[in-house]
Amino acid sequence: MAFWACAQLQPQRERLALHTLTLAGYTTYLPRLRQHRISYGRRIATTPALFPGYCFARFNVRERLPVLKCAGVVNIISFEGEPAPIPDHEIDGIRLLVESDLAYDPCPMIREGMQVEVIHGPLKGVVGRLVRKNEKARLVLSVDLIGQAVSVEVDAADVRPY
Repeated sequence: MAFWACAQLQPQRERLALHTLTLAGYTTYLPRLRQHRISYGRRIATTPALFPGYCFARFNVRERLPVLKCAGVVNIISFEGEPAPIPDHEIDGIRLLVESDLAYDPCPMIREGMQVEVIHGPLKGVVGRLVRKNEKARLVLSVDLIGQAVSVEVDAADVRPY
C-alpha cells in the first residue's frame, strides 16, 4: 500500500535526495519558501526548503529499503517501527498554500501548556507557559517557589518552544 511519508535528509541535501528519489521512480514533494536576499547590492530570489532536512515521498510501506538507499536520505519518520503515513489532505493543503500568492512562513508547532521562550520584543529571553494561542499568545510567568504568577499577552509569532 503506497502512501505519503516523510524522509529525514542529510543537512543541506534536500535537492540531492529529491533528485535520487525521483530517479528511483518515487513521487516526491519538497515544499519551498519564496524569499529574497540582498547580495552585492542586488536582490536575489531564493527558494530554500520550507521544512529543512525533510521531504515527502509516496512509496509502498513494504519497500522502504530502496528509499533508505537513496543518496541524501537518512531515515524515514516512523512510529513504532513502521513508516508514519501522512494523510493526502495535509500534503494537498501545503501544496495549495505554496502554489498560492499568499505570504507564508514556517513556524514552530507550539501548543497550549508548553513552555515557550519569547524571541522578539521587550520580553526577549523570558520563558513561560503558553496558556492560550491565537493571533496573540497568553503567556504565564510564574515564581513556583511562592506559588505566584502573572500573565501577559505577546504576539504569537514572537514565541518558540523552550
